[in-house]
Amino acid sequence: MQDFLRNVWRYPQFLFLISAGVLSMLLKPVAPLLKNPVQAVALITAVISSSIGLVLILEAMLGRPVQF
Repeated sequence: MQDFLRNVWRYPQFLFLISAGVLSMLLKPVAPLLKNPVQAVALITAVISSSIGLVLILEAMLGRPVQF
């Protein structure tokens, strides 16, 4: 039983490590853009507006009311 629980515990760790690696690889090319304040503001604005757009599109597709 202890071996089973040890194996079950490995799956969340594996998921976390894979997710952290993917996030690291996605953010590595973006890091130099954050050094320039104008580019940083533009990047943050683009991320926020695309997130809001994605939420609105998904809520419209699922037929849920928009709740902010």
